[in-house]
Amino acid sequence: MDSAAPKGSFGRHRKIMPFEPDSIEALREASREKAASLNQHLLGYGAQAESEWAAAGIAAPDLPAMRRYRLERIRAELKRRGYAGALLYDPVNIRYATDSTNMQLWVAHNPTRHCFVATEGPVVLFDYFSCEHLSDHSGVVDEVRPAISWMYLYGGELTDQKVRRWAAGIADLVREHGGGNSRIAVDHLNPEGVEELARLGVSIGNGEAVMESARLIKSPDEILAMRRSIVACEAAMGEMEKALKPGISENELWAELHRGNIARGGEWIETRLLASGPRTNPWFQECSSRVIEAGDLVAFDTDLIGPYGFCADLSRTWLCGDAKPTNEQRDLFRIAADQIINNTQLMQPGVSFRDLVERSAVPPGDCFPTRYGVLYHGVGLADEYPTLPHASDWTSDTPDGVIEPGMVLCVESYIGRLGGREGVKIEEQILITETGNEQLSTYPLDARLLG
Repeated sequence: MDSAAPKGSFGRHRKIMPFEPDSIEALREASREKAASLNQHLLGYGAQAESEWAAAGIAAPDLPAMRRYRLERIRAELKRRGYAGALLYDPVNIRYATDSTNMQLWVAHNPTRHCFVATEGPVVLFDYFSCEHLSDHSGVVDEVRPAISWMYLYGGELTDQKVRRWAAGIADLVREHGGGNSRIAVDHLNPEGVEELARLGVSIGNGEAVMESARLIKSPDEILAMRRSIVACEAAMGEMEKALKPGISENELWAELHRGNIARGGEWIETRLLASGPRTNPWFQECSSRVIEAGDLVAFDTDLIGPYGFCADLSRTWLCGDAKPTNEQRDLFRIAADQIINNTQLMQPGVSFRDLVERSAVPPGDCFPTRYGVLYHGVGLADEYPTLPHASDWTSDTPDGVIEPGMVLCVESYIGRLGGREGVKIEEQILITETGNEQLSTYPLDARLLG
């Protein structure tokens, strides 16, 4: 042990580079440049994912073009609705606007990181301490400022003071870049923030409407990124299916999907929807320690946020082990598969939401009470607008619309008899084209259950 070390010091002190007080800014800039050059979005997704994408023949998306397209979509929607800008807290919306990430799940429930997109002006990202390097790759972020976090975790009983300091900065941006318009769109904001902005003359509208509308139509580069995310998801599903043996627990099997997603540069999985045997009916059991037995149906919904931040939302039902399926298992599976085939064919450009659901196949009477909550829903960076219920669930406040080219929708089926032992879940991801549709998901259905 070095007895010459100063008392109270931590470890051995060695001078590793000259440091002078007047060099702080130069060192800070060099540190930022180094960190920015090593950002995960610049390093890419690695040899495994790239080789799988090459084998699938999916070209790389033009990310700068994709980012410009998204920003243009946001600004066009802001202009159409008469807003001076958008203030975004949802990490998925920030990803759409800036294509940058930072502790996505943490900031989803700790409102720290936020972004201001001026309709006519800059994109200003308010990021966590010492995180400026995380958006330098994007090419669309004009300025990074330190975020003022006014949740109770940071502000305690002095939160009101932090709210005032935060709101003053936002109001200044609106005055500087709003051209006299003090109306902004906000996706998520606590009441204290709304009240303080109002006191400063800034009025707030529905930012979710702006962002969901902007995200609705995907560019060709977004579709390429989504295709790659689905390939990564399906490769992880293949590893998961290979691991499915009698004696494995639901949790252990579910972990295979997580591992495969992360190994390919994916980001997270939004739910825990995997169930086996009697836990498959009714649907929406979260995966558990239950040990899967030979002859069990195993049903799951990926709900996976993969590479490029795109959602791969697929469902499959597998038979565990080498035993032949029962007649009941085959019947349930055939009903679900047929519903998916029928309803996919109906997904055509120009069809209204209401007409689509009115014409859709639905579960038979003894399965209808346990039906899945929706027939179709949008998907992009996450589940998105629109959500289309069964015709019998359509109410006066269900929004209608029209299926358009560039939309991506998931078509859903859950089939389980009311009071029955098991159920079947299938879901496919569908791109709406100019002339019809294309199924983006390709993972095969369990041929034994189809028989």
